[in-house]
Amino acid sequence: MNDFIFHNPDKVYFGTNQMKNLPNELLSFGKKVLLVYGGGSIKKNGLYDEIASLTKAADITLFELSGVEPNPRHSTVNKGAAICKEQGIDVILAAGGGSTIDCAKGIAAAALTDDGDVWPLVSGGVWVTKALPLVAILTNAATGSEMDAWAVISNMDTNEKIGLGGSALIPRAAFENPEYSYTLPAYQTACGAFDIFNHVLDNYYLAGDATFDLLLDMQEAVMRTVVKWAPIAMSEPDNYEARANLMWASSMALNTILDGGTVHGCACHAMEHELSAYYDITHGHGLAILTPRWLSYILDEQTAPAIYRFGQKVFNVEDGLAAIDGAQKSIDALSDFCFKTLGLKSTLTDLDIDSTNFKAMAKHACAGATITGPKELAPEDVENIYKMCL
Repeated sequence: MNDFIFHNPDKVYFGTNQMKNLPNELLSFGKKVLLVYGGGSIKKNGLYDEIASLTKAADITLFELSGVEPNPRHSTVNKGAAICKEQGIDVILAAGGGSTIDCAKGIAAAALTDDGDVWPLVSGGVWVTKALPLVAILTNAATGSEMDAWAVISNMDTNEKIGLGGSALIPRAAFENPEYSYTLPAYQTACGAFDIFNHVLDNYYLAGDATFDLLLDMQEAVMRTVVKWAPIAMSEPDNYEARANLMWASSMALNTILDGGTVHGCACHAMEHELSAYYDITHGHGLAILTPRWLSYILDEQTAPAIYRFGQKVFNVEDGLAAIDGAQKSIDALSDFCFKTLGLKSTLTDLDIDSTNFKAMAKHACAGATITGPKELAPEDVENIYKMCL
């Protein structure tokens, strides 16, 4: 058990009747609000009208930035930062999934820079300690951005997708109403669900000696929640319990409550960010293709016991097997979940991706060094894992 510090100031309003609290949360920061959203789903599900009505009644002036991409572009972030500077925005309101909230975080940071350009912060690895306040309304259970200190921003001009972090990027408040996710297509539900799942497996779970029992059990509980409720949410989109379980699992998976000093190199996320940067694919789908292959690549006598336990606790893989055999059955169970239960295409070839850019992608994924974790990965290892996904 390693030393750690836990502090998360995000105030979460969870449930169906919480939006009445939105105006007071916004007014605690000011009356000029920038609403950030994506392709218009919040207009279809009524959330946009609800926000407009509540803010108008509270004499809040609402400005808008729409059209946030699934992998939010630095150029879109900069447009939002320019609005903040021109209009003297007091607080940013993000209404959407992780991409929208990530974009809003980038805006919050860039708005307080001299030039309003987010990319020097991203590419320079700046830890953001000063940003405009952010309030989030979650509509898609996936990234955990509603309750964490991170955003991921893409620069399609340079084929880069990089994380931006900082204590100032944690939303001041988050509204989580599972009903807002009823209109999500099955594919987006599946991709979001696996993003949640992989946050736990990739960030914390295979942490070796750093793991301790309480957190290990909690990590497994979050993954079991995804396995149980994701297929129900896909087949019954308006099942409140399914959507609620996934939404809270999203927040728990990445708000550092499961951390406890167990964070390692997040190999699958590092590898997938390159796929999204080069090919603009859906993040959760890329993770689903990569994760079973990563586990297969790192499987040996040293890693087998932890992978076998994962299968036993999350997928009910039978007890009493040799560790290496149990670990292989665990990987098989994970593959079945990704490609049969969730119905996601199983290879990069299915997504029209070939090996052309693998070498450059692998080098960038390792950031000039290696990816730490249960097994350290050099660029040639990452390239081999990409090839396993074809």
